[in-house]
Amino acid sequence: MMRKYTPPNKPFLSVVYEDEMLLILDKPSGLLTVPGRSSDRKDSLFVRSQNKYPGSLIVHRLDMDTSGLVVMARSPEAHKRMSALFQYRKIEKTYYARVWGVPEKSNGEVDLPLICDWPNRPRQKVDFEVGKASLTHWKKISSVGGSSLLRLKPITGRSHQLRVHMNAIGHPILGDPFYAHQEAMTAASRLLLHASELEFVHPYTESLLTLKSDLPIDFYV
Repeated sequence: MMRKYTPPNKPFLSVVYEDEMLLILDKPSGLLTVPGRSSDRKDSLFVRSQNKYPGSLIVHRLDMDTSGLVVMARSPEAHKRMSALFQYRKIEKTYYARVWGVPEKSNGEVDLPLICDWPNRPRQKVDFEVGKASLTHWKKISSVGGSSLLRLKPITGRSHQLRVHMNAIGHPILGDPFYAHQEAMTAASRLLLHASELEFVHPYTESLLTLKSDLPIDFYV
């Protein structure tokens, strides 16, 4: 059953960085990156950005429940160049997640191939026969009260990659309505996954950009 769509309106549009070619926006949890199919799901980061920056284009997406940094281009050529950076893994992405339990190790990696679980889409699943290679590096930052804050670095960019990978190693992300077990899902009022940092070489100026979004308050216990 599809959840009621009630995207937050404050802030309506949070701009972290802008120049003539690029926009970096900070998306709140609960807001779609692009419009949904139904009429009641048109409000989105894309539509909001178009109101202030006509002609802006989405370069990549975050899940509705995930908060954090989203890159947009301000021209078709800028879109082409930024898309190439994502395609060839020239952008370093850092996420933070609060997960169920306490990992035994202080860091590690999850190397599990993923594919869409078609009968249950948009869910994804691990599939060693036809799944696409998917790799995530993780590091434990802190643990308290039966949950842990992890820093996650996805090397690949598969749909739901971090959510599936964390669940696969027994540490589902708190508040995850798709993959977490009941206790982990109800342990938070939202999915505690945040796209916190982006680092890449600007495709026009060739300067190194390091952009950050602070962790929302609900990540702290």
